[in-house]
Amino acid sequence: MNPSVAVLRAETRLFTREPGALFWVMLSPTLLLVVLGAFVPSFREASADLGGRRVIDLYVPVAVLFALIMAGIQAMPPVLSGYRERGILRRMSTTPVRPGALLTAQLALHGAAALVSASLVLVVGRIAFDVALPENFPGYLLALLLAVASGLALGSAVCAVSRTQKIATAVGSAVFFPTMFTAGVWVPVQAMPDTLQRIVGLTPLGAASQALDSAASGDWPGWAALGVMALWTALSTGASVRWFRWE
Repeated sequence: MNPSVAVLRAETRLFTREPGALFWVMLSPTLLLVVLGAFVPSFREASADLGGRRVIDLYVPVAVLFALIMAGIQAMPPVLSGYRERGILRRMSTTPVRPGALLTAQLALHGAAALVSASLVLVVGRIAFDVALPENFPGYLLALLLAVASGLALGSAVCAVSRTQKIATAVGSAVFFPTMFTAGVWVPVQAMPDTLQRIVGLTPLGAASQALDSAASGDWPGWAALGVMALWTALSTGASVRWFRWE
């Protein structure tokens, strides 16, 4: 068996045995949507301030972004930093399985988990609250893939600057709350004042929220928002390559 495939299979088994990771990455975004939609009646009512849309309509992309925040920033960095702290990456460097295979497996695994969680959010939003599916599906998929890439790249940068698992958890938490705000978890980006929307749109999650909302409404995601996500992905990846150490 190809060593990289073997590493991916092993990491997948380990991931599925972690109930905390499964809950926070796979289930908590959908649970957030269900709780808001079921227990806040006003969220299910159309609002003139939102152009006739409901707040719950805006929270579907928020829940999608929440999934990738949990996967890329909260779940992945402590795992990789823990492997480095325990010397697993250093020992792997002496075997036919290179440490890069483990890094690739972690990126692929958490990226796939975020996409599965996002799909679950869309399905539950449609069935439970009659939230329309994205009208511009190709644009939505492009925006979602770029959002996942930027989230994973940001998580890789967190891991790169964190020498231990505890530091990775602390740094990840420091990054977690600003990204939650820019993703619109507390206040949807579309409901923010115009000036704040423009500022938030310069962040990867804020740009992702705007791009997903445009595609969901049937428009092509704004090139500015797509460019912001691509730029953050490139910068975070560059920082990860520059600062990451195997031991």
